Amino acid sequence: MPSFIEKIGKLFKKQDTYRPSQTKPAEKPANPAKKAPSIPQPKAKVPPKHATHRGGRNRNPKDTNQPVAEKTPRPAPQPRKIAEPWNPATFQVEPKEGKTRFQDMNLPIDIFHAIADLNFQYCTPIQAEILPLTLAGKDMAGKAQTGTGKTAAFLLGILTRFMNSKQEAPKPGTPRALILAPTRELAMQIRDDAEKLSTYTPFHTIAIYGGIDYDKQRRMLEEPVDIIVATPGRLIDFVNQGVINLREVEVLVIDEADRMLDMGFIPDVRKIIYKTPPKENRQTLLFSATLDDEVMRLASAWMVEPGKIEIEADQNATKLIDQQVYIVTDDQKFALLYNILKKEVVEGTALIFTNRRDQAERLSDALYRYGIDSEMLSGAVAQNKRQRILADFKDGRCKLVVATDVAGRGIHVDDITHVINFNIPSQPDDYVHRIGRTGRAGKKGISVTFACEKESFELPAIEELLGKRLPCIQPEPEMLVLPPPVRKVPFRESRPPARGGDRSGGRPPPRRSGPRR
Repeated sequence: MPSFIEKIGKLFKKQDTYRPSQTKPAEKPANPAKKAPSIPQPKAKVPPKHATHRGGRNRNPKDTNQPVAEKTPRPAPQPRKIAEPWNPATFQVEPKEGKTRFQDMNLPIDIFHAIADLNFQYCTPIQAEILPLTLAGKDMAGKAQTGTGKTAAFLLGILTRFMNSKQEAPKPGTPRALILAPTRELAMQIRDDAEKLSTYTPFHTIAIYGGIDYDKQRRMLEEPVDIIVATPGRLIDFVNQGVINLREVEVLVIDEADRMLDMGFIPDVRKIIYKTPPKENRQTLLFSATLDDEVMRLASAWMVEPGKIEIEADQNATKLIDQQVYIVTDDQKFALLYNILKKEVVEGTALIFTNRRDQAERLSDALYRYGIDSEMLSGAVAQNKRQRILADFKDGRCKLVVATDVAGRGIHVDDITHVINFNIPSQPDDYVHRIGRTGRAGKKGISVTFACEKESFELPAIEELLGKRLPCIQPEPEMLVLPPPVRKVPFRESRPPARGGDRSGGRPPPRRSGPRR
């Protein structure tokens, strides 16, 4: 009896391809006829090996008989929101001395329609000064603090330029405008503002940043895009892989250049800029909280005869913030924070800043023990959770957030009543950015700073930047009384602390050479 292997061998020796339907013997015809001689059929031509590459795609379609499919032209992009014909006369703003109205800027009607929906009536100082120059195509370096409206200033310039110039349909992964931001929170905020201002235009904005699924962002870039807002690291990854093409960038914006310097991003920014057209063939805008010599050297290297506009902190806006400094010891700070939250921040919302991630974690845990619920924002928090916390904070579902500086820069909420510096920042600019989260949109705010024996030496540099002395006060004795805790310490899954100093987020230690033992 033949073995199984022999049966399989006989099947493969047959000239016809084996099919399960052939296993059943065919029925013989009733009147068998003489078998006709077989006529050899001509073999199909096989294309030479050099005609294809490893992907199997034919490099020279003319060498085959296969018809080449014609590319279907991409339909022209349409506005995301189709509205009834809109009359600008329905949005009239009364002239006011010393103020510039948006309707005086000669903006395209589709952009002005979005401005009316947002009820933007008068330009901020940075918008009034820089918009006419950017609309004229001039490179500009602007000094402006957070909350001065600089984001809308460069977005309005970009969108107006696009509306006034007729270009081909947008291409996948090939932006006409590139905006660089130091943090993912700021990148998301800029993208959200761009979508609001471009509601009635066909322009599409994408934010690219680390911390979320790489393939998901890659799929987003398969669609046509006009504006890309990105952090440097993730953008370089996509550029190196050919997913993003920066050779057609018309406008380049570098936001918070001082923060780029502090975070060590300038080498990455330099690589990105070299991938864009020469500075003579693009418009470049740079914004920073300070325009010192180092920032201006960058501006001169990347821009053509840049104009310079410095908008000092709005004195009226500063007056809206009541800046309080409490003189306490390090072990008294939490008791004072507890009583401020319980007695002063009752109906409002508070944003508490620490200098490091581990400090934010310990503070959030301590608040939980004493019956105060809060959320924490730091580099250790997953991106989807960060987005959920920011949305809850904006919508009022969350009243208290503990954050580090990097995470806190993406928080743009108009209703924050208190900003509390549990730790004094080592950089004076960070103090300005922190307190700028309150006192927004014409509302009053309170900033509270705890000056202890470990950090009070940072105050003189902050006062020098502000140009005034900060009044220091002693807390009342009852504000330093702490009740017993009411909860147990929660379990927290956290990364181990970084090596090499107190600062978190350091690079991993170098690998040891040689074989493992």
